[in-house]
This record gives sequence, structure tokens and C-alpha cells, in this order.
Amino acid sequence: MIILREQNTSQSITFIPRVMSATTIVLRNETTGIETNIAADFYLSDYYITATTIFALKENTFYNLTIKNGSNIVYKDKIFCTNQVVADFTVNKNEYVANTTTNEFKIYE
Repeated sequence: MIILREQNTSQSITFIPRVMSATTIVLRNETTGIETNIAADFYLSDYYITATTIFALKENTFYNLTIKNGSNIVYKDKIFCTNQVVADFTVNKNEYVANTTTNEFKIYE
């Protein structure tokens, strides 16, 4: 999942594509179902593409992101929009606890 802010200036996302070129970003608001095509600047670097554009996002909203090259899908992901400082953003208020293991194997005969 990609975390972006609600703002009127450009933001960038970097991803590993299925093919090495892209032409269009399609955002679908999960709440309303409305799809929007967004023009972006795409830059290829090694195995990554960076897309830079102004994303018209609303706070506390999830979006389905599809990046296309013509009609072919290059990349898919989900975007969440927050106005928190992205570096300080947490999921589930830090309530997720990772499973731990002692790596002890028991053999029962």
C-alpha cells in the first residue's frame, strides 16, 4: 500500500513495473467507485519507474491504483490518503504485534 497526502502539489511514487514504460494513472475511489485518469511524468531508472503528478486525493480515503501503458496494465496497488506526516503514520495505532518464535522443534513419537 502506498501512503500519500491530500495536497495540491506534486507527489511521486516509485514502483517495479511489469513492462518498462507507462502512460496513464487510473485512480478508483473505493468509497464512490469513481475512476479518474491522471496524466503523470514517468521516469525510468534501472528496474524502477517513478511517476510524479498531482494526485487529487481526499483524506482518510482508499484508492485502487492502476498504472497503464496504453491498455496494458503495468502496475496495480492501493493508495491511502492521510494528512498525518507520512513518516509518523502508523497502521492500527501500533496495535499489530508480530508473531514470535523460539525456533524450537519438537518431535513426538
